[in-house]
Amino acid sequence: MPDQKRTPPPKTIWAYAYQILPPQGAKRLHAIKTLLDHAHTEAQRVEEQITHILIVSDSPEQNHEVNRQLEAKLQELKAGFAITVPVAVADETVPQPS
Repeated sequence: MPDQKRTPPPKTIWAYAYQILPPQGAKRLHAIKTLLDHAHTEAQRVEEQITHILIVSDSPEQNHEVNRQLEAKLQELKAGFAITVPVAVADETVPQPS
């Protein structure tokens, strides 16, 4: 019987968002984007009513050093913000055609 290695199950990925009021332009969020580029995978969307920063992490915890740094930067901007509850992101494999 060939030696078979077991592949560990994929690690759960978590996502949560910072909702920033009033909306912030890309120029004002430059320092935050730089911070996130080094710490998390992130997506950013600016709308007329609110700015969203989506955080994708390997942990549902929201008290990491990068979170504290991000929140400090938002306070420097005098921008109010709320954080959503972390949600597990399903890792569904796309079936390949036969």
